[in-house]
Amino acid sequence: MSTVYDFTVKDRKGNEVCLGAYAGKVLLIVNTATGCGFTPHYEPLEAMYKDLKEKGFEILDFPCNQFANQAPGSDDEIHDFCTLKFGTEFPQFKKIDVNGEDADPLYAFLAAQKPFEGFGKGLKNAALNKFADMNNKQFGDKAYIKWNFTKFLVSRKGEVVARFEPTVDMKDVRAAVEAELDKQ
Repeated sequence: MSTVYDFTVKDRKGNEVCLGAYAGKVLLIVNTATGCGFTPHYEPLEAMYKDLKEKGFEILDFPCNQFANQAPGSDDEIHDFCTLKFGTEFPQFKKIDVNGEDADPLYAFLAAQKPFEGFGKGLKNAALNKFADMNNKQFGDKAYIKWNFTKFLVSRKGEVVARFEPTVDMKDVRAAVEAELDKQ
């Protein structure tokens, strides 16, 4: 498979969705959780979505419960939480695994295109790295994603152009999205 458009995923109701339906759009693909310290990322994500959707931008939200059991609810409970607390309107898909033997093939592809390069410098990032490593030992060489709210930026051609760990400032994520939207 050469682009994200070659993948099929399930919407939160279990219906198959070919990502080819998003061809020509800039995508931000995010694994999320409702009980994480990074859950407030939903607010700038939704603001970005509202501001940039008309320019051809989509956020694809994939809840995941593999990081310290921080997304334990059902697909409907997670959706209700996000829409009520953060007013999210971007597409939310079925809860998936992003690591291990049952990792969704999309996430194995994304991580192969843009592997983990670290959380950055500082004590908080070092602490998160240690905690993530402990959590992800169970996945061995299939620990593709290190934590919730890892974001992948995808070009209008379906190519993965950037990976943002949850520790990256959302202003920097938005700047990269806007730069990608400006490309034709």
